[in-house]
Amino acid sequence: MSGPSSQRLSTGKWVACVATALVIIASLLSYGWYQGLVGNITTAQVDTDEWDRPTSVEGVMNILVIGSDVRSGENADYGAAEGARPDTMLIASINVDNGAATLVNLPRDLMVDLPGCEATEGYEGMSPQEGMISSVMTFGGVGCQWQVVEQVTGVHLDHFLMMDFVGFKDMVDAIGGVEMCIPEPVDDPKAHLVLDAGLQTLDGEDSLGFVRSRYAQGDGSDLSRIDRQQEFMGAMLREVLSSDVMTSPVTITRFLGAVTDSITTDEELTVDTMADIAISMREVDLDRVQFVTVPNGAHPADENRIIMSDAAPALFEAINNGEDLGGDGDDEDDGGPGESSVEPGDVSVEIANNTGIDGLALEIQAVLVQEGFVVTGTGNPDQRAPDATTVYHGPGDEAAAKLLADSLTNAQTEEAEGLEQTLELVAGSDWEGFGGSSSGSDLSITDDLGGVTAEKQESAC
Repeated sequence: MSGPSSQRLSTGKWVACVATALVIIASLLSYGWYQGLVGNITTAQVDTDEWDRPTSVEGVMNILVIGSDVRSGENADYGAAEGARPDTMLIASINVDNGAATLVNLPRDLMVDLPGCEATEGYEGMSPQEGMISSVMTFGGVGCQWQVVEQVTGVHLDHFLMMDFVGFKDMVDAIGGVEMCIPEPVDDPKAHLVLDAGLQTLDGEDSLGFVRSRYAQGDGSDLSRIDRQQEFMGAMLREVLSSDVMTSPVTITRFLGAVTDSITTDEELTVDTMADIAISMREVDLDRVQFVTVPNGAHPADENRIIMSDAAPALFEAINNGEDLGGDGDDEDDGGPGESSVEPGDVSVEIANNTGIDGLALEIQAVLVQEGFVVTGTGNPDQRAPDATTVYHGPGDEAAAKLLADSLTNAQTEEAEGLEQTLELVAGSDWEGFGGSSSGSDLSITDDLGGVTAEKQESAC
């Protein structure tokens, strides 16, 4: 039996439809079209008795979400490739008791120890080996992919859901597009994407290009693209939950019709199960929908691959314990004296770029505004131009400076004369990004795991 290829998959990633789809199913229960729409869903049989499984958690529903890079049929416009493979994978962990949800991205470049999978109809199987977590479905089907994710993460998966390119486009078009802020013009021939800078509504085709685009945005990494996908996911979730969508039977029906026409699920993800999840999510607070990239670091033997960091087990343990990573907003901050009352919305900051990287200040601005910080200006250093990334603050603003510095990988803080209320962030030559160099631009630190919420992913325009 042959093993999975280490070739980098050529296409972009996905934004999962799970949170948005399940949230509106409850509304559809009041409309007569619901049963007919769900009848469009394709199902696949997965025999989970074939491997030793993690223990399930009462009150928590974990769904493996796969964005399929299938290139046949209507998807052939996006290039040629054999079979279906995960272009994006994430675990959607939904607390059905309190309506909170955590969506954990599993980067496709993540190298793990893969268990072997037996050959089945249509798949040749694979032997145990180290390989990319996203590579096994090509050789063992969705059942093998399910097994790998469970054994690598220790998270019990209750169901899986898979969607293709065309379904994603149709889903966006069904709600009239998604409003996004594009900080800089984008021209990415590989993703079939050309966008002007500024606030704009992306249709299905442009949305697909946006979440697929890699080398023409950010630093060109897989992790950077995940950050943009999480931003898009938050924007789409807000759009679906808007009054205009939720009060329109026609719009809701179009949306779920697009979803059901293009998804494949396991046989146990029934109409009743979907409805139960949806009912628990009916009053969802966007501040409790958490987007997280699994903590990771560079692979020691291959700079083009990554491995899980020491912080990853804590994330998976939190999911296994049914913890609400988004929080309910009522708990007191665990920070030190003077920190509990400081929130990103209370912090004003000017950004100076001392790295020599063109456009970095605007990229930093976009991320900080998404997190809720108030950015009052960007430019080049004036009075202060340190080599080390530094957050300067005036007297009494230590807590605000620490909050901002803690969202960066390697920033230090320093008191400076002449600053009152507004902080000054100077990105130095040691700039390594947000929330840890291995986790892209995640800012909101939840139990030191990283992540951002749908509520805080607001427009940077």
